Amino acid sequence: METKCFVCGAADKERVYISCVKGGEEKLVCVLCLPVLIHGAH
Repeated sequence: METKCFVCGAADKERVYISCVKGGEEKLVCVLCLPVLIHGAH
């Protein structure tokens, strides 16, 4: 199973990931999408 960012869908071979919890489930988010989660989409 390939690891992907839950926001943009980028594969783990392309990006670095950080683990987080959303809705009681562990998710992975890439570092490029992290600012979107912190600041919200504009």
